[in-house]
Parts: sequence; structure tokens; C-alpha cells
Amino acid sequence: MKIVQVLPSLSGGDAIGNDVMALKSVIRERGYETEIYAEGIAPNVPDGMARHISQICHLEEQDIIILHVAIASALNEWIKEQTCKKVMVYHNITPPAFFRGYNEDAATACEKGLTETRSLKGTFDMVLAVSCYNRQDLMDMGYTCPMHVLPILIPLDDYKKVPSERIIRKYKGDGLTNIIFVGRIAPNKKQQDVIRTFAEYQKHFNPESRLFLVGNPGGFEPYERQLRDYVRALGVRNVRFTGHITFDEILAYYRLADLFLCQSEHEGFCVPLVEAMHFGIPVVAYGSSAIAETLGGSGFLLKEKNPVETAAVMHRILTDPELRQAILAGEKERLADFQYEKVRETFWEYMGGIIGR
Repeated sequence: MKIVQVLPSLSGGDAIGNDVMALKSVIRERGYETEIYAEGIAPNVPDGMARHISQICHLEEQDIIILHVAIASALNEWIKEQTCKKVMVYHNITPPAFFRGYNEDAATACEKGLTETRSLKGTFDMVLAVSCYNRQDLMDMGYTCPMHVLPILIPLDDYKKVPSERIIRKYKGDGLTNIIFVGRIAPNKKQQDVIRTFAEYQKHFNPESRLFLVGNPGGFEPYERQLRDYVRALGVRNVRFTGHITFDEILAYYRLADLFLCQSEHEGFCVPLVEAMHFGIPVVAYGSSAIAETLGGSGFLLKEKNPVETAAVMHRILTDPELRQAILAGEKERLADFQYEKVRETFWEYMGGIIGR
């Protein structure tokens, strides 16, 4: 029996790509023949990790296709024609309104992706949603097949690798408090709200502070230009846009961070929250979409956006050792739910029902 994964585009370094590659390892460990097939494969994907969808092997009725859904794709129609067992992993699709005016192609792809996803109900033997928020999304679309919640598989041991010494040397020990947000530069991530909140923190509480916006603006360069203009208009200092960087550089920024600030308004899971927990960074986050669920009662969850009040919360956490330790203890407890071995076994628990049939 073969278990193959298919998806529109595979890229190393993003949440979906990392999830797909980690699942390939898990499936291979169990002795199943497996492969990843994608319509597009980024240059940063390791050689031999995936093949183009045109090379997909012949699949028998007992074989299993795992389709990862996050955008419009010809695969969303192709999957309907397959006669083997079918599983969807649903990563959610960003509401197109976020992208209008910044990247019309991306907005159209999201709109089309939502339409295609609605048309797929009745196609799958099972759905694995990466959050309850995502599962509810599909329920609202009329999905009635068995649906389970499976968090993104994060090989946390990878984060023990050596961070970039160049970045560490550049910023460590200069006396500045480092605030960080990690995520692609995109309108749904609301980096402008991170900047506004940081401006209030720097002005009213800690002028010796710095903000790292760690993320690639690919496709949303107009939005990044607006963000840079906003920084200048506010007169805020020490805001750093990293652009696309390597994994060891990402590790370095996490090592430098004193607090993680998230103001995103749409997340199907939000892996950087888990990464921040892993590095022992207190998280302050606006409770939109799946963010509250991923935090699971840990961190400091904001029910509304108020930059002055949020800045005060940040200051309290960073200057009150007991509060900071209480938050970190909660994050450490929550992190246990995302341990690689636990998610791996949950995956096989759910897959057992399909394999058994």
C-alpha cells in the first residue's frame, strides 16, 4: 500500500511545506511506500524530497492520497477523479479581502480556492484539520465526512541547531529590549498593528527597544513599502525588516527575542507561536482566528486591539519577573501538546481508520 501526499506548491521554510516533509518522514518510518507530488517545487526543497505531479505513480484502490488544501489548484478537481482512498489536510485559506489592493492574483487565488474547497465536500474519506477553527470552517461549508484535528507536525529538535553567529554578534548585548514577530509580510498578519503597538511601547515605556519583523514580503512588496512608510510617519526607531533569511538566522532572532507580539487577524494555526513557546519567549497575541486555540490558555491573549494598553501589558511582562515566569510556565505546559512524538501518534491513530478500511 502506498501513501502519497499532493499539494499545489512545496517550499522549505513555510508551515505547510515543513508539515508535508515531516509527514513524509513519519510515513516512511512505518514502512509504507510514500512520495510527495507537487505542481511547483521551490529551489530550497532538498533534492529528492518531492516530484512533479506529472510523475505521480499509479495508485490502486487500497492506496491513500493525502491532499493538502490551502489555495486554488488544479489538484482540487483532479482529486475527484481518483478512485483510491482520499484524505484532506486542511490548512485554511486566507479570506481574499485581506489581499485586495496589494496582490490581486493572490486574492483571486484565495477566492477561487474557497469555491473549490466547497465543491470538494463528499470527496474525502477523512479530513485532518490543523485546528478546530479550520474544522469549523469546513463544517460551515457542509462537510460531513469524519473530521479530526491534527496540529501541524513540528520537528522541534530542528530548533536545537546552531543559530547564526553573525546575527547574534550584531545585536546581542547592546542593551536594547527585543520585540519580535515572525511571519511572512502580508496584510492578514497585520504588521502595521505590531508597529503601532511597538511605537507606543517605545514612546511610553522603553525607548531602548527594538522590533524585529522576521518574514519574507514575496508577493506583497507594496504592503511592505507601506509598513516602512508607516514606521517613518510614526517616528519609531529601531524597526528591522529581515526579509527572506536562512533557518539559522531565524533561530538567531528567536534567541535574541525578549517578547513575541502577534496582532495577526487570520491564522489557521500559527506555527511561530509554538516556536516562541519552544524558545521560552513570552507571547502577547490578539485572539483572532486559530490563535487562542493554538495558545491553549498560555501566553497573554488580547481580546481587543488597543496599542497603548497592549504596550502596557508588554511592559508589565518584561519588568515583572513573577508574571513573566508564570506565562512561561503556561507556555511550557502547552508546548507538550505539540511534541513531535505525540502529534505523530495522533496521526497514525486517525489514519488507522482509513488503512483499516
